[in-house]
Amino acid sequence: MIERLFESLMWKSRLFILLAVVFGLVGSVILFIVASVDIYEVLRYTLNVYLNGLHPKDFHEVIVSKIIGAVDLYLIAIVMLIFAFGIYELFISKIEIAEDKETGNNILAISSLDQLKDKIAKVIIMVLVVGFFQRVLHMKYTSALEMLYFALSIMVLAIGLYFLGKVGKK
Repeated sequence: MIERLFESLMWKSRLFILLAVVFGLVGSVILFIVASVDIYEVLRYTLNVYLNGLHPKDFHEVIVSKIIGAVDLYLIAIVMLIFAFGIYELFISKIEIAEDKETGNNILAISSLDQLKDKIAKVIIMVLVVGFFQRVLHMKYTSALEMLYFALSIMVLAIGLYFLGKVGKK
């Protein structure tokens, strides 16, 4: 009887996962809102520049940098969504409404923690790549060696993404 009670309590303790699910969803929504506000600010800045005939020297760099920053936030928001959906499905229950939809089956095809980690890892790698390119926009190159390092870093990223795609298809 004690064993049965203990096992029942242990099984019900998985419901604490709901905290991570709810706050993961809240975090995701916050990131989507912040990224969208950032894009809106870029739109306002761009309209201000063109409507008032201003042409700042770093105009393109500022806009591209801010948009890449917003894309970075969107990707992190997606990580939070995948995490919330994945742990809910693994520990609580299948999301029945998603099983009826074709997109739900593609996004939520998670049957183990390893699959969840793989999906999250791929998106995190994309976040890192986007962050890398955002940093590169602000770098100033003063020698041919720095340009060579820049080219090599892009090549290494491309090779890494190629092999990441190969691993994902197995």
